[in-house]
Amino acid sequence: MGHELEGHTHLVSLINYAVGFECHACDRSYGAGFSCGECKFAIHMDCQYLFRFQEILDHPSHAGHCLKLLTAGAPDHTDPKCHLCSRNTKRLLYHCFDCKLNLDIDCMIDHICARAHLNMSWHHHPLIILDLGSRMFCNFCNDGGKRGYLCPRCRLVIHKGCVSVFDSPEIIHPSHVRHPLKLITNGAPDYTDRKCHVSGDNAGNLLYHCDICKFNLNMRSAVIKPTPATLSNMKVHEHTLTLMPRLISFVCDACGTDGDRSPYVCLQCDFMVHQNCAHLPRVIHVNHHDHRVSYKYPLGLRELKCGVCWEEIDWSYGAYLCSLCPCYALHSLCATRGDVWDGKELDGVREKFEDTKPFKRNRNNTITHFAHEHKLMSLNKGEEESSLCGACVRPIGSYTFYKCSKSVCSFILHETCADLSKKKRHFLSPTPLALNLYNKSHTGSCTACHQAFCKGFIYSASPWNFDLLCSSITVPFIHGSHEHHLLYLKLQYGNVKTCQSCGFDEDRVVIGCKKCDYYLDFRCATLPVTLSLPRYDDHPLTLCYGDEKASGKYWCDICERETNPKTWFYTCEDCGITLHVFCVVGDIRYAQQGGKIQFDFKLRPNNASSRPFCHECGCRCPGSFIVKHIKHDISLCSYYCFSRFQNIESMGVRTICPPWGLEPNT
Repeated sequence: MGHELEGHTHLVSLINYAVGFECHACDRSYGAGFSCGECKFAIHMDCQYLFRFQEILDHPSHAGHCLKLLTAGAPDHTDPKCHLCSRNTKRLLYHCFDCKLNLDIDCMIDHICARAHLNMSWHHHPLIILDLGSRMFCNFCNDGGKRGYLCPRCRLVIHKGCVSVFDSPEIIHPSHVRHPLKLITNGAPDYTDRKCHVSGDNAGNLLYHCDICKFNLNMRSAVIKPTPATLSNMKVHEHTLTLMPRLISFVCDACGTDGDRSPYVCLQCDFMVHQNCAHLPRVIHVNHHDHRVSYKYPLGLRELKCGVCWEEIDWSYGAYLCSLCPCYALHSLCATRGDVWDGKELDGVREKFEDTKPFKRNRNNTITHFAHEHKLMSLNKGEEESSLCGACVRPIGSYTFYKCSKSVCSFILHETCADLSKKKRHFLSPTPLALNLYNKSHTGSCTACHQAFCKGFIYSASPWNFDLLCSSITVPFIHGSHEHHLLYLKLQYGNVKTCQSCGFDEDRVVIGCKKCDYYLDFRCATLPVTLSLPRYDDHPLTLCYGDEKASGKYWCDICERETNPKTWFYTCEDCGITLHVFCVVGDIRYAQQGGKIQFDFKLRPNNASSRPFCHECGCRCPGSFIVKHIKHDISLCSYYCFSRFQNIESMGVRTICPPWGLEPNT
């Protein structure tokens, strides 16, 4: 996702505090910032004010000429050294196109500071007053916009309305009662770790400090939301907990992980916990288990593995345990993750048991299913073998099924599909998933695998929709492509994993093995291992997981393009043919003739003697279905090309499948 940087023409990416990077405007290595892929520069948020000074006309060393801010380094025909300090310039610099001279950012900051004329008693440098804009944030309230003060040298930014905090240059705070804390407006001193000693967050430019104890306290912990000195009636412990506001290494009794500062302690019990763990709930519901789980400390002498991360649980610390399934437990931090727990404390809340059965059985050997208005008859086998199930949109085959009792209605369900629970808990959503019949008139795609669907059943938890395959995956997930079990991983912003199957990057959810750095996106993790494709081969096709030692060239018999033996492909052991994965399975699940993709686009069988050309990518449509406009002669080979044709990506729908037969990054 791109962000606008005021004064810069390109969209930039956000760099969070955890990522160390070289700012091209200062020498600091800490703090959040932005990076521009076009200009190849990175800049701290605190340094972005430079873009407010795009042109300087009154520099005393270069009067009469305009110095312009450049973002891609010194021009090739100029000396990269600053003509004032003789140091090499960074990618951000000021340049005079008339004299071909360069000026280092540090030298320019000296000039900008010289222009500052507001002298305030609470800061030792002159200040500039300006409109902060949406991307410059006040160091006190952390909001943007409004007018405020700027110190170019200290990178201090503060709203005019927030300066009341400076009325008390010294305070006595409950978290540090030994000495007064002094207000500092130019960041934590170099002899400290630059973090708040209570919260562990970045101390920022504006903080309170004790130079005797080298103690830092940021504004959030000191003024905005002070950390309580004591906590009573907590779920994790029966006694009052007292804050120990100092840097100290410890192991948290509630979660079993290390801490390095300001725990809450109970001296009576020798009990010590992280500040966050002091607020752990007692009873919760997690999406990995059907029953409630309760916090227990200590867990007790037993050998258990966490139901989320599948690592061993140290029984001497706190964890969550299911009272109905005594072998099911979770680490405290795994159980309370945002993608596992819905945030609701259930202690004292009466449990409601909801009927999740999808149908009611009638006396006349029929059922009444919630997804269909008529009664359904139970049948074993018959002429409906080639009919498509209304849930999974696959042939009924030789399986037992239910068929609508009305002769004019063709609705039919596999017995197993008819028995799908109306609601279930699944790791893809912290809230329960609800089963629905997808029959909307607009495009839908699975949030996990990003493939389109136009018919059948889906599981939903607003605003997410998941197809039956993705919502049927259980963890640990066993896959033939890897020797270890795979676990679900929700990726944080900026964290990208490459799928071992297709080579495409995924930045949302993957199934993987962290130990081996092996990851699969949901599209590839749910590929069928064997399938039949009578149109191209009479034998079953087998999914091949790639062979780096393969020699020679392989060609797809469908699109007649070269296949990459290092990525997955389908092959026939009898005939020796190879086929691209996308050429075989496509990128539209629940595909059915006449199924509507969007508005005037429907699926049509690709069974003509000559395959049509795709209107978007220009390739011949190789799949079993084509996306066809009802009125106009427009054929599209895939959901990928349909999305590009409709510009759906700009509307927030994500598509990642390539055109037929093309390899990653083609």
